[in-house]
Amino acid sequence: MAGLNLLAVVKHELGSLDRVERVVRILGLVNAASDFEQHAEVIDGCSELMIAVFGDRGRHARSAVGVSSLPGNMTVEIEMTVEATPTD
Repeated sequence: MAGLNLLAVVKHELGSLDRVERVVRILGLVNAASDFEQHAEVIDGCSELMIAVFGDRGRHARSAVGVSSLPGNMTVEIEMTVEATPTD
């Protein structure tokens, strides 16, 4: 769901996903208990979605980090950086 929301924001801001040259980086924060160790697996779905949507342009650097809390008790927070073609 977070990945779909990211795509919606990118499309809104750029006018089209076709302007995305590449996904540069994804940072995923996972709200987890101290003994949870599968942060990367939680963020995998978002990474896989970007590759499915953009192909090789969706391959990116990534960090997945566990945190003790997030605003509003959210489960995950994901930040994505994209490179886009300039407008004419």
